[in-house]
Amino acid sequence: MEQFGLDNTRNVVLLSHSGAGKTSLSEAVLFTTGTISRMGRVDDGSTTSDYDPDEVKRRISINLSLLPCQWRGTKINFIDTPGYFDFAGEVKAGIRVSEAAIVVVCASSGVEVGTEQVWGYCNEASLPRLIFINKMDRENADFLRTFEGIKAKLGNKCVPVQLPVGAHSTFQGVVDLLTMKSYLGDKEGEVPQAVQPQASTLREKLVEAIAETDDKLVERYLGGEELTLEELRKTLRQAIMNGSIFPILAGSSLQNVGMKWLLDAVVDYLPAPRGRKVALEGGEMEPVEDGPLAALVFKTSADPYVGRLTYFRVYSGTISSNSQVWNANKNATERIGQLFLMRGKNQEPVPQVKAGDIGVVAKLSATGTGDTLCSQEKPVKIAPIAFPTPIFSKAVHPKTKADIDKMSAALTKITEEDPTMRMHRDPETSETILTGLGETQIEVAVDRASRKFGVSVTLATPRVPYKETITTATNAEYKHKKQTGGHGQYGHVLLELVPLGPGSPNEFTERVVGGSVPRNFIPAVEKGVKEGFAEGVLAHFPVVGVRATLYDGSFHPVDSSEICFKIAGAQAVKKGLLQGQPILLEPVMDLKVTVPNDYTGDIIGDLNTKRARVSGMVPQGDTNVIEAQVPLAEVLRYAIDLKSMTQGRGSYTLQFSHYEQVPSHVAQKIIAERQAELEKEKTEKA
Repeated sequence: MEQFGLDNTRNVVLLSHSGAGKTSLSEAVLFTTGTISRMGRVDDGSTTSDYDPDEVKRRISINLSLLPCQWRGTKINFIDTPGYFDFAGEVKAGIRVSEAAIVVVCASSGVEVGTEQVWGYCNEASLPRLIFINKMDRENADFLRTFEGIKAKLGNKCVPVQLPVGAHSTFQGVVDLLTMKSYLGDKEGEVPQAVQPQASTLREKLVEAIAETDDKLVERYLGGEELTLEELRKTLRQAIMNGSIFPILAGSSLQNVGMKWLLDAVVDYLPAPRGRKVALEGGEMEPVEDGPLAALVFKTSADPYVGRLTYFRVYSGTISSNSQVWNANKNATERIGQLFLMRGKNQEPVPQVKAGDIGVVAKLSATGTGDTLCSQEKPVKIAPIAFPTPIFSKAVHPKTKADIDKMSAALTKITEEDPTMRMHRDPETSETILTGLGETQIEVAVDRASRKFGVSVTLATPRVPYKETITTATNAEYKHKKQTGGHGQYGHVLLELVPLGPGSPNEFTERVVGGSVPRNFIPAVEKGVKEGFAEGVLAHFPVVGVRATLYDGSFHPVDSSEICFKIAGAQAVKKGLLQGQPILLEPVMDLKVTVPNDYTGDIIGDLNTKRARVSGMVPQGDTNVIEAQVPLAEVLRYAIDLKSMTQGRGSYTLQFSHYEQVPSHVAQKIIAERQAELEKEKTEKA
């Protein structure tokens, strides 16, 4: 592909709710520009952008895809992104390296939750955008109804610049409201009589909306003066650039209708990289073709055959094949091998990637997503991508012994690819925990680990790290005594156990007088006490919040040893725990749920069924932030519950607060389940 500069390049991210037809749209665009010779289909798994086996299997986009093409002397880097919220990290990355967006809306289902979410992301990034009402050939397609929904949910700045002719089986083409020409098939003509009244009304509203963005123009318009087509186009472009108007186009990607005008709109109305400042850590910079290098890594992909692929967007300067660059975040030099332009999974070698363009390089050693590549002489750091925080966790268990060793390395590589995914080992439960944005994302990660690295694992709900403690002070005595001929065993301790409060660390002290327990055996008693605290007496959970004080005992000059006093210490603790009215403790979390006002009552009602204590509500415009404390056991699958209750419009954060007593009726159930679990483990080992 020939090289393009800052003025004749467009970086455009495709956004929508899942199923609105972004992938089919990108396929139609590639076909229209002559980039591909035949259009693939999502149902067949033959599209350019959905090439990953998981995408073909599930028939949804999971990764962002780069889809460069040329139209009217301009290079357009389309970035196809997933519509499913579990993969919002890919959406954020695509938005970060684009100057504009196309928001795709289905003509039959209208504005959906995902549409509102990506619209919010665009507002945060101040992205100029077009709206494309897709699937006009679909049953129940209704342009005007969809337009009213767009206006109601996305705002009055959304204005049609096209009107479709017909819908569903009668869909024939579109009317350009600026020129008042119809395009039915390949024929240009007059506006059909059937849509003439609608077209005239919508054109009037369009001209009015354009005029209102320019003081001089609005005066002439209100004075009854006719505005020229050139003036309207020029002012519309400026209004789109500054976010005063979001034009609505229409068509059908499967029928390949409306693609030429969509491509024309991208070239004519959406901004080029020049003039759009780049946010740095502590400042801004202008994109310059011959300036010092500044490139942002926005995606990394681990491939077992090619190695790690690094996707980067060049904001300033030029990056060349077979060169060296400086990673400003890692303070390390990176050797750049052959550079590529990606189109789906296809790689096209290029000698260099210039400012404004997007490229890929393989096998960088230190570089990760969010890093800045620059020159060592003039280092800069581009502001990193703000990714969503992972909230949904699953425990990961290897299927076989052979998978144990490979699992950690494979999952580490998988999480390196996706900044919205974390992996850690929970020291409390000894489980490996994978945390992401949702269940589908984690299932895909596990499938990928199996396919790419040959690791088979199972997923389970994470265990709750319950604890045990006592509620009353008690004294416990234990004498360890064995005589077997020759040297015997003897250790005798008296302990005082005192509760310190739920969640407090355990303590060990001694106040032995008169040498009843020799000093050299006291560390052994302490070891035994700690061993005793490792497993409680109710359900074998760790014990917390207890102070054990060694205050007396006895010894035998020949038979006593460290091991004897360690055993005595451990057994005395067990005895004391049984006597101290033991209770079960559970972790309680601080929960903040952000939901639209309409859902507030439902959410509070649901939280009440989860043993939550709602502490307050903070109104924030059209949303409410509900603050509550809730046991962790009740919200292990809250991401799924909240999504279901709010149709995906709610979000939440969860933080550990403290431990408190489990109600007795709940505790009995937990203890019974734990006993059954331990019995099963014992049987399996036998």
